Order: sequence, then C-alpha cells, then structure tokens
Amino acid sequence: MSTKETKEKFYLTTAIMYASRKPHFGNTYEVILADAVARYQRLKGRDVYFLTGTDEHGQKIEGYAAEAGITPKAYVDGISDEIKALWKRMNTTESRFIRTTDADHEDTVRRIFARFFRQGDIYKGSYEGWYCTPCEAFFTDTQIVDGKCPDCGAPVTRAKEEAYFFRMSAYADKLMDYIETHPGFIEPDARRKEMVNNFLRPGLQDLCVSRTSFKWGIPVDFDPAHVVYVWLDALTNYISAIGYDPDKTYEEQSEQFRRLWPADVHFIGKDILRFHTIYWPIFLMALGLPLPKKVFGHPWFIAGEDKMSKSKGNVIYADELADLISVDGVRYYALAEMPYANDGSITYENVMNRYNTDLANNLGNLVKRTHAMVEKYCGGVVPACGPEEGTDAELRVAVEKAISDFTQHMDELRLADACEDVFGMLKRANKYIDESMPWQLAKSPENEARLGTVLYRLLDCVRIGAILLLPVMPAAAEKILRMLSTQKTAWGDLVCGGLESGLTLGECEALFARLDEKAYHAAIEAQQQAKSKPASENKEAEPEHEAQIKIDHFMGVELRSARVLSAERIPKAKKLLKLQVDLGYETRQIVSGIAAWYTPEELVGKTVVVVANLAPATLCGVESRGMLLASGDTDVKVLFLDSDTKPGERIH
Repeated sequence: MSTKETKEKFYLTTAIMYASRKPHFGNTYEVILADAVARYQRLKGRDVYFLTGTDEHGQKIEGYAAEAGITPKAYVDGISDEIKALWKRMNTTESRFIRTTDADHEDTVRRIFARFFRQGDIYKGSYEGWYCTPCEAFFTDTQIVDGKCPDCGAPVTRAKEEAYFFRMSAYADKLMDYIETHPGFIEPDARRKEMVNNFLRPGLQDLCVSRTSFKWGIPVDFDPAHVVYVWLDALTNYISAIGYDPDKTYEEQSEQFRRLWPADVHFIGKDILRFHTIYWPIFLMALGLPLPKKVFGHPWFIAGEDKMSKSKGNVIYADELADLISVDGVRYYALAEMPYANDGSITYENVMNRYNTDLANNLGNLVKRTHAMVEKYCGGVVPACGPEEGTDAELRVAVEKAISDFTQHMDELRLADACEDVFGMLKRANKYIDESMPWQLAKSPENEARLGTVLYRLLDCVRIGAILLLPVMPAAAEKILRMLSTQKTAWGDLVCGGLESGLTLGECEALFARLDEKAYHAAIEAQQQAKSKPASENKEAEPEHEAQIKIDHFMGVELRSARVLSAERIPKAKKLLKLQVDLGYETRQIVSGIAAWYTPEELVGKTVVVVANLAPATLCGVESRGMLLASGDTDVKVLFLDSDTKPGERIH
C-alpha cells in the first residue's frame, strides 16, 4: 500500500483568481491563508492536495483584451503568469494551479452542461434583469441598491438576452435542510445566517447559466451561440482539477477523485459566498456528488478604513510590501492581523509597528540573544537540562499551553489567534531571560549546571516556536531550525525537552532586522513615485554588454541538458547549493549560488541547462564541475527545460 493511501487526506482550495488585473494584498491574503493551512496539515502528517488557479473567461476579460488590442487568450496568459509568479513569491505550495482555459477543465464543463440539460435541470428561455459586469452576476429589481450591485457597489446595466437556466428552485428545500443539519458547512456562523436569511428563505430564482452577448467562454456543444456562464464554469474547477468524469457515477470515478472529494474546505472571500454556498452545492446535488465539508467565507483586508480599490488609489500589493519587510513579514502580517469574522486593516504604519514589535523584537531578539549566550557560555553546544526550579515550570506551562491552543485555533481556522498563541509564548521566553539572568549565572562556576538548564530551556522553546511557525513563515522557521542543528522538527516532536543535548549550533542567520521609520517611509515613497511615472520612464536602462565574440567562440561553450538528482545546502555557505546532476553519460557535481531563490526540494527532478565543459572550481571547499544557466541579478530564475528532455542533450 502506498504512503498516500495510508495517510489521511486533506483537500483545500482557494477561489480561483479572476485573470483581469494583478491581485492586491487583500486578494493575496486568501492564498497565504490556504497555504498556511496546507502546510499545517502536512506538518500533522496528512496527504494534502492544495488547489488554486485563475478564472479566465467572461465578458469583463473580453473587454479588457479588446482595450489592450490582443486576443482574450493572450491577455489571460499574461495575467495568469503574473499571478503564478506572485504566488511563488509568497512561497505557496499548491498541488495544482488550474486555469479555466485548461483543456481538461473546458471538456469537463461542456460535459457537465450537457448532462444537466439531459437531466432536465437546464432549460432554455430568455433573461431580462440587472447585470453587474465586475461580478459577472445578474440581480433582480429588489436586490440592487440605488442602481448599483449589492455585492461590489458597481453600477448595473439592464440586460436582456436568450439564455439557458438552471432550476435552482428544484433543489432549494434540499439545500436548506442540508445547511440546517450541518452547522459547520458554512463558517463563520454569521455568514451562514446571512445566506439563509437573504437568499434561501425569500426563495431561490432559477439561475442563468449561459450567455449570448459575448463569445469569450466555453461554447455549449449543442447550441454554440451560447457560452457557459462564468460561475458554472469557474466553480467546476474544484472537481475538474482532480479528474471528475461527468459521465460516471461517484462510485465509478477515479481513485484520486474518490480519495480527495469531498473537499475539506473551500476558502473564499465573503463577497462570493453566495455562489459557493448556494449555486455550487446545488450543482453538486444535481451531479449526485457529496458536498464540501466546509465553505469558509473569510473577511476582507481594509486599507485604512475602506475596501481596497485601484480607483480609490489605496491599493497595496503583496510583492511590493515584501520588498520592504520580506515575504515572511508579509505572510505573518496577513495571518496575524485578520480576525476570524471581522475585516482586517492594513496600513503601512500598522505593518511597520507589528513587524518591529513581533518579528524584530520578540522573535528575532529572542533567537539572537539565546544563540549568542550559548556561543559565549557553552561554546556553541546545546547544554544538558537539569531539574526545574525558579520560573522553569511557568515557562514550561506557557509552552505546553501554546502548543495546545495553537492546535485548536489552527483546526478552527482561527489563524490570527494561532499566531498570538506562538508570540505569547515567545514573549514569556523573553521574560524568562530577564528572570533567570544567565549573564549573572555565568559569573560563578558553581552555577554552571543551572546556566545550562536555563539556556537549554530557551533553545527548546525556540525550537518549538519554530515548528509552530513553519506554516506561517516557513523560511524564517527553517532558518531557526537549521541554526539549532536539530532533527526534532516534526509535529510529534512538539514536546518540552525534545531538543537533543550535545548538538553544535549552526550559524544564526539574520531573521528580521528592525525597520528604521525614516528609511521605511522613504522606500514606500520611492515605490509610489516609480508607479506614478509614465511607462516610458519606468523602462529599465539598457544593461552593460560584454565584448562581442565570434561564432566559433560561442560554439566552444558546451551546453547540455541535465536532470537534478539531489540538492543540498552547503553548511555555513548561505548562497550555495550542492547539486548532483545526471548528464546522461555521467553524474556530475555542481555548486550553484542560488540558495536564496530556490530550496533543494524545488530543484530535484527538474531538467536544467549546464555548461558542461567549464573547468573545475572549488567553492567553499566543495568541488564544482559545471555551471547552471540562470537569469537575473536580484531575482534569479534558473532555466528549466521540459521534463521530457533527455539528460545529456546538446543545446545549440
């Protein structure tokens, strides 16, 4: 039996991002939230499938593409690549990035639409009502507010066209019964009450599921003048991504689909809750499929006191914020600042204050002070731990409570509370230093054992804090665990006293340098000024060029494809990775300075291009026989080849 079959599965999704514009910080929060939960579930030993992606059809995108003078497909290709790059920058670990223009998804949607029609769930008619282009949604006279969309506030227009409709009313009672008997299906509970009182109790109208007024969508096979309504198209990604076959019963589906479905949780913004808790469950009922276990409608991030909007000029982007406070800083702020049910707030001032208080002072200072004291008083070796005395028990109780509370809050999707649990523990550890005064203990030889106990307990607390923070800010947590040189980094190692005595500590890598207020605000201003310049002024200066060479010189460089067999960090060399690569005719060791941009796990199995006839060189005491091809100075990207490229092929 495979490892995956023996593990408990956990399937989670985000709403797929609409491929119209670059996502702002509030949009990016959702994928950071989902990634933190995915990492947490993996840490607990579950087989996690994490789905995200882009929603790429609809009238709005057709209009944007026309404005840009390109095809809709070319337009969404660019936006989707930008979103993928942003997710990678945020260090997300999705299992699949689905696009609604993917061939398997489009085929599934067409066949689902045809099945609904055969079953009598869909009928042809005409629609007249109020249409919101940004939301791709129709509303009745009673739903609109002062001529505007009740969800996003944009102006609505009167629309009339031939369309197919789904008989929502046929399933309304069944859905109401399900929601009432499954109280955890929609969370937070206030969202559940909103859906029931605002939409189900007043009575469901049949839903328009096709459009004829534009062409950028999935055509209806048996009536090509129609394209599938974007919400039927988009929602289907949650099952098309894992291999759903509309022509089979649930029992006849693939092993992967039956193992993963139903989803354990859909993460979605509260503004699209109606589509996920009413339309989506009804579509699933019509397909004879189980409903997802939970739909979590998270709040919004408010910029100051208002919803983020490009038109309001209050948009903050996660990648630009990461340039100021690091990716882990962005992840931490997003998760720690968003309440469970109420909207969170983001301002540059709040970001700086939380960063300096929590990350620089509380976490960074604790790690740095503890490491320095162990180096100074114990020669950098983890000391033995003696019996409890003084405030040792209080620290232990604080640590044990943090582990318990963190677990409960993560299971309940209360990630801000989980962050508070960890940082409350770290704060207690900082207080423990002041109480124990290791520098005083070090003055008397008779206190050597007690000094060792104090420093051991601090190191162990740091270890536990790092494990708990792996889902929240993985890069910083991994740095801490590397510094500790410990193998006790698994979920089952979350016990006080688990750190191995006698280990030699590694280098204390920089975590979070305190932000200087003036420099921080100057950097923000520089970012904003750069964005306000005309596009022509933002063009990068032409780079310096090397002297021209003749073709015979270039042909003397032997470029070959190679598959990465293994990769590992080189101790005390922050920038270097040691790779073993398969050149087809031999295995070669190459040292590459890409550790700041790639983890070893990201490289193993990838096919790269190497300079195969480069003279051997020794870097940090490790021999390197070749060089990887990569681009960029500040954001390095390795050149990867298609996975079906054979190792050892000559690159011409």
